[in-house]
Parts: sequence; C-alpha cells; structure tokens
Amino acid sequence: MPSRQSTKEAKNRDGTCPAERLIQLDNIVKAYKTEAGDFIALRDVNLTIGDGEFIAVIGKSGSGKSTLINMIAGIDRPTAGEVYIAGTPICGLNESKMARLRGHSLGIVFQFFQLLPLLTAAENIMLPMDFCNIYTAGERKKRSLDLLDKVGLVEHADKLPSTLSGGEQQRVAIARALANDPPIILADEPTGNLDSKTSEVVFHVFEQLVDSGKTILMVTHDNDLAKKAKRTIHIADGEIFEEYLAKAFPSLTQQQLIWATSRMEFHRYPAGSIIIRKDDPAEKFYLVIEGRAEVVLASKDGGDFVAAHIESGQHFGEIELLRGRNNIATIRATIDQPIEVSTLDSDSFNKLVTESEATREEIRSVAEQRLKENAENNR
Repeated sequence: MPSRQSTKEAKNRDGTCPAERLIQLDNIVKAYKTEAGDFIALRDVNLTIGDGEFIAVIGKSGSGKSTLINMIAGIDRPTAGEVYIAGTPICGLNESKMARLRGHSLGIVFQFFQLLPLLTAAENIMLPMDFCNIYTAGERKKRSLDLLDKVGLVEHADKLPSTLSGGEQQRVAIARALANDPPIILADEPTGNLDSKTSEVVFHVFEQLVDSGKTILMVTHDNDLAKKAKRTIHIADGEIFEEYLAKAFPSLTQQQLIWATSRMEFHRYPAGSIIIRKDDPAEKFYLVIEGRAEVVLASKDGGDFVAAHIESGQHFGEIELLRGRNNIATIRATIDQPIEVSTLDSDSFNKLVTESEATREEIRSVAEQRLKENAENNR
C-alpha cells in the first residue's frame, strides 16, 4: 500500500505525483462483539481514493459496505488501523473535532434521506451551514437556493419533505450534503428506495458533481449502476478487491485479487508526460485505469515514433519484469489527456505470477503479442 506521506511529499522518480490521496485506509479492522463471539466486519482493509474519483462499492448484504463508509465518515471507529482524510488521521479525533472535520470535508447522503420533516427543503439545506458557520446568515438562503437549482428543484424550496417524491427528497438530501462545499461526498445506498428511472436522475447528479471536481464514494447494491462509476470496488466478507483487476486477470482467485489490491498504488500522470523511460531499470507493473498510453520506439533515422497504444484496462511493464531486463520502450500519456494507472512493485508482481500459472500465461501471451507488434512497426 502507499506510504502515509502526503501527495506533495511522495514524488515519483520522474517528478510526477501519485494520484492525490484524498481518502486513505490503512489496515482497517472492525470487529463487533456478539453473543456468538467477535464478528469481523472488515478484515485488514487497505484503500486509496484519489481526488476527483467516482467510486462504487458493491457487495452482498452483510459484506461490510456500510461499515466501510461509516469508517470513512467517522461515524464508527475501527478496531485497528487508521483512516486519513486529506492527510489527517481521524481515528484519534474527539467527537467535537470529528464533527468539525465532517462538517467541512464530508457530505453524507443516506438511503432514507433523513430530512427533517418540519423544515422546508431550503431550510434542510441551510441547517449544516448553521452548524459550521462558514457562510453568513445572508449567504445561506441564497446558497440553499443555488444548490436546489443545481439539483433541479429550486421551485420546491419552500415545500416540506412530505410533499416531495422519493427522488425529489433524495436530490434535496444531495443538495444538503453539498451545503458547506465539501470535497468528498459519501453516499450509502442513495438509490436503494428509488425506481430505476429516478435512480438514473440521481446518478446523473453525481456525475455532474464529479465533473465539477467532487470525489464520490457510493455504496450500492445495483451492479448496473455501479458499472457506470469510474471505478468499482467489490467487498466480500469484509475484504475488498478492484473490479478492473478482476477483468484484466479473470484467472485470479478472490483471495489473490484481495492480496493484489492491497498492494497496488495509484498514480496520475499529466497529458504527454513520460511514465517509464527506455533503458531505465524495470521496477513496476502498470495497469491503465483511465486514459491512454503510447508505446514510443526509436526509428532508424534517429527520431522516435508511436508504435502502439495501451488502452484503459490494458497493462504494460510486464515484459521487462518477466525477463528481468531494463525497459525496452518509453511509455507516455497521450498528449490529449492525463492518465491514471495502478501499479504493483516487482516483488508483488513476481509473487502473483508465480502463484498463478494461468495469470502468468495470460500476461506472457500479451507480452509476446506486443513484442511482435513492436517488431513489425519498427521495420
């Protein structure tokens, strides 16, 4: 897992930064005491969420989804481990400090809306502003109307929640979560009580928020909805694994996926920047999460050319690690957009392919095909 350094401190060798670690969970364990003994809701969970990500968490009932979101929100405390919000360790904060951090940094959307029935839609949104005292009294009403307009409900500002539909109440709840302009939105089954059409409307609001720079972690039981998020995390029996890893290597067992997920780091590279350079030592295995990479080779006339592209869901760096050699090509982000990748260090990669022969063959096949394409393009 990533170190506990802030993003500004943790530079790559080429000077780029890992994706900003807005949320980080280190070795989180949560055990509840029951008459039958301890029930382990979360088992040694490691998770990094970067700035501006839209992540869906899916899993069966009782898998630990809500416990996970409660750890991040500071609603519940872990039995072991630490949670960091924007670099701040929160598990040792007293209730007063936690409430202050929650009010400024986190917006929470619940399944059952939890709007106060005797307050209007606008008043429900103003309430968090009253508690945090970020905005003046005069600014609060205007901001509540602006937020209602953002979710398409400004005409319902003076209505009580009971007069609104379920979908409208949920959109008011989203506007309330945005009251103090927090960078993070946590949503626990936000569409659980809505029909599919209304769920799409709510999901579209989330997409717009991510486009505006918010980070969203959404717990959901709806697999179809989860697939539309930019990243999906599976949780089973209190342990997590990344969906893109499962798609890239379908032969990995659930335990191998959980193990590999716990050792992955996330990095964001600006458009056009170099990720690995030819002839440098091979140190990591790369899996493209979002964006596109170029394989750059030297041409016979002394220049260079783009021999191939690596798309989202594909990987690189495996050829060198399998052969124990330096990088055989330069890989860079395309000039038109940044790229997000996850990485495994060489020791973790080698352990994974040693323990899963089928995965090793999958990777070897891709590597051989890429070498063949590079050779043909270099003629």
